[in-house]
Amino acid sequence: MVALTAFAITLSGAPAAHAAPSAAELKKKIKAAEEKLEDVTESYNKMRLDVKATKADVKQLEESLKPTKIALAAATAKVETIATTTYMQGRTGGVTVLVSGQQGELLERLTFLEQIARENQQDIDEFTETTQTFAERKAALKTTQAKQSAQVKELGDRKKKIEADLKKLYDMRETAFGSPTEDTGSYTGKVPSIAGSAGKAVSYAFGAIGKPYGYGDDGPNSYDCSGLTSAAWAAAGKSLPHNAAAQYSATARISKSDLRPGDLVFYRSNGHVALYVGDGKIIDAPSAGRDVLHRTINIMTPNGYGRVK
Repeated sequence: MVALTAFAITLSGAPAAHAAPSAAELKKKIKAAEEKLEDVTESYNKMRLDVKATKADVKQLEESLKPTKIALAAATAKVETIATTTYMQGRTGGVTVLVSGQQGELLERLTFLEQIARENQQDIDEFTETTQTFAERKAALKTTQAKQSAQVKELGDRKKKIEADLKKLYDMRETAFGSPTEDTGSYTGKVPSIAGSAGKAVSYAFGAIGKPYGYGDDGPNSYDCSGLTSAAWAAAGKSLPHNAAAQYSATARISKSDLRPGDLVFYRSNGHVALYVGDGKIIDAPSAGRDVLHRTINIMTPNGYGRVK
């Protein structure tokens, strides 16, 4: 971040200790800044997935508490009944049994009293166990909610940082090249005819060409790299997580020789992802300040290829 700020200051015309970098050096530094910013963006996307998963865990935990609450209410009612009955009738001791009724009924009476005692103890044990389970689950729920709150705060802080970095990057590009964006315009060529769901994904991607990069966006007006690929495959009825590394894990591994339109191409240790559209070409959302492009697969060396399952 310090290097990025220093570079921005140099571009803005502030005094520098050395000569301004050449056009080639500018492009190199901007590319490095773009890649760093894309890494932050993908971290942001991963964090959003984590928050979504946490919310699902909270909901599942809340649902799991419902039968426990019902059991707790039933056990509480039983214990209250036992307590009320004991208070009203008093304790029945063995002496009372011995001196009342016929002696032949003694064994039957004692057995009956033991049964009542066992049933009462069972209710009490159930009450204790249910209460403990309820408390444990409630504590787990609070822990999950606290984790979620921390993630949301961190996400908000990260979002502000990304916005600040984006502004600096736009300023850098505008100073260096005279334009804040790379205006490619929409695609006017022929869209390849591809059968099946892959064809729908490819067709969607062609329709996104020329639309601007937007961090954390998955269309329809702007995209980041994993947002474009997830949106393209969503149009084909397939769900992909909005994160390049997560998309790598969610797809089947294939070789470059097996590539066919609709497959995903991963770069920079899964820091960037693109959609392969045939003829050695990809469509991707490159980086901040640039539009969705239709270009060669050799923008850099791919580190893997994936097929949507």
